Amino acid sequence: MRGSVILALLAAAAASSFGAAAAASEGRPTAAVEVDPSWRFPSRRLRDAYVALQTWKRQAIFSDPNNLTADWVGPGVCNYTGVYCAPLPSGGTHRRGALAVAGVDLNHGDIAGFLPPELGLLADLALLHLNSNRFCGVLPRALRRLRLLHELDLSNNRFVGKFPDVVLDLPALRFLDLRFNDFEGAVPPRLFDRPLDAIFLNHNRLRFQLPDNFGNSPASVVVLAHNAFGGCLPASVANMSGTLNEILLINNGLSSCFPPEIGLLRELTVLDVSFNQLAGPLPPELALMRKLEQLDVAHNLLTGAVPPAICDLPRLKNFTFAYNFFTGEPPACARVVPRDGDRSNCLPNRSSQRTPQQCAAFYARPPVNCAAFQCKPFVPPMPPPRLPSPPPPSPPPPSPPPPSAPPPLLSPPLPPPPLPSPPPPQLLPPPPPSSPLPHSPPPPSPPPPAPVYHPPPQCPPCPVLPPPLPCTPTHPWPPPPPPPYYPGPLPPTNPVRYASPPPPQQHHPWPSVHPVQYGSPPPPPLHR
Repeated sequence: MRGSVILALLAAAAASSFGAAAAASEGRPTAAVEVDPSWRFPSRRLRDAYVALQTWKRQAIFSDPNNLTADWVGPGVCNYTGVYCAPLPSGGTHRRGALAVAGVDLNHGDIAGFLPPELGLLADLALLHLNSNRFCGVLPRALRRLRLLHELDLSNNRFVGKFPDVVLDLPALRFLDLRFNDFEGAVPPRLFDRPLDAIFLNHNRLRFQLPDNFGNSPASVVVLAHNAFGGCLPASVANMSGTLNEILLINNGLSSCFPPEIGLLRELTVLDVSFNQLAGPLPPELALMRKLEQLDVAHNLLTGAVPPAICDLPRLKNFTFAYNFFTGEPPACARVVPRDGDRSNCLPNRSSQRTPQQCAAFYARPPVNCAAFQCKPFVPPMPPPRLPSPPPPSPPPPSPPPPSAPPPLLSPPLPPPPLPSPPPPQLLPPPPPSSPLPHSPPPPSPPPPAPVYHPPPQCPPCPVLPPPLPCTPTHPWPPPPPPPYYPGPLPPTNPVRYASPPPPQQHHPWPSVHPVQYGSPPPPPLHR
């Protein structure tokens, strides 16, 4: 009997947790948090923040071994551990100096739970750092309300489901870190059209081929390692030449030739494409990357001789090409190839190489036909469309000739007098009786000249002329949009130094690439 009661309680608890997580995934709010009516919040924003954080603590956090949320009590949300407030920008309906929650940082908290949809109430949030916890489930759709979110770090957790499309609807997002989770399926190509500066997706269960618009991304750091991509190393990556500093495509199942256009990445410092199936020769165009410091092409199917110019790159410090089928290594490579960095190739007179039989069997195959991979050719970025030149202004119509002397019939008609009454009688005396006309009166003649009988015009005579042409021709394109208005605090202006969180112990260690210095810094302690 007692055992059945315990099982029933466990089942009820599991059902309650599952129901709460399901509500969060569907964006449905959990049970409402009651607010003490005696509390006075400085602003509506801080009251909403109280509701969001209390809902998270009471209904969506199952375990907090480090007691990071122990002081999440009362209306003073700006004093909560891991919660950072900042003053709202001047203007709007809020009072001057009003505060809002601008950052939440619970990194390395080992907290277990999920993300409730009430987090969408944190409308002024710029930083959300939750790496190295045990948050699970899927991301609630309500997060798309975070219109000012600049950094989102959910790495090293237990999130699941397909790639969270909600991150594509965050207009201010620049730093996205989803590594070391269990996201699966395809990554929407739209991700690479977003204005992200850093993209970390490594160590998930993502399966897709890098899309043709991969090179559209303006990111400086792209880490997609340890996902099942397959397909080609896209030549469109060369379109990132102005921004890309580091790219890591380790163990992604890439199977193609090395696109020579990759040499256009003049700003690149780290290139790691190890543990793939890249074939063919190493293109000499890699020597164009004058800022390259780390180059790792180990564990591929590359052939031929290493181009000497690559080892002569002025900043190159580490060049690893072990476990390929290279047949030649220039002497200059001794400076940059680490110990065992060239092992298991087909290099003559070198130790730790493949056996002659292995090399002979490999080179007995037909040469690699790079066209057989059917990779998309490189297409340089389209220049911005040229705006059509405005049409030249039409010549003004000829001005009417100036009024000539009498007869008055040749002058242009003047506007009617302001009053319809006839002119005063004293100005129009009858003809003298001594000049009678022997015949019938002639047809009515036009009125006498205007300057004699009419008052002076009230404005220049421009109304009788055609309207003047506009000073500037009308342009066919619309005026530029006004600058965006942000109702909340702007993200920090200091340059962001990214650093990786430590990988979880259940994963195999990720090959280190020195000196990778990425990671999410905690937000500045504003108005604690």
